[in-house]
Amino acid sequence: MEGLQVTTGEPGGDFQIGDAHLHERFSHSSGPGGQGVNTSSSRVELSLDVAGCPDIPEHLRPRILAVLERRLVDGVLIVAASQYREQLANRRAARQRMAELLGTAARPVRTRRRTRPTRGSKRRRLEAKKRRSRTKADRRPPTDW
Repeated sequence: MEGLQVTTGEPGGDFQIGDAHLHERFSHSSGPGGQGVNTSSSRVELSLDVAGCPDIPEHLRPRILAVLERRLVDGVLIVAASQYREQLANRRAARQRMAELLGTAARPVRTRRRTRPTRGSKRRRLEAKKRRSRTKADRRPPTDW
């Protein structure tokens, strides 16, 4: 296979990770497979050392490490795929999943810009409070008993 293409969605943020930095491990899958389920190693574990991979741009590395912090084990990201019967299909699925994970982790965090309430929304809020207050006051017994 020819590496991993990561798309971040921001200009100049896309990058490629070479096969030399991706490590695949194969094992028996617990999923579908018929008679060959216990004999073929179709499950794929794809791992990438995010902390030490030179293919990840330096300006994106801290962001990726921070976002994926809970998924990393000693700076290594591991993705497993076993939904298909064929090893090749699981390899593709694992690479696709890792590319999506890295792409979403590399995207900049969008923060909400604070806005001020409009004059109309303030007026409507105060009118609703007055209306509610009158409704509750009407339920109280009169004070001149």
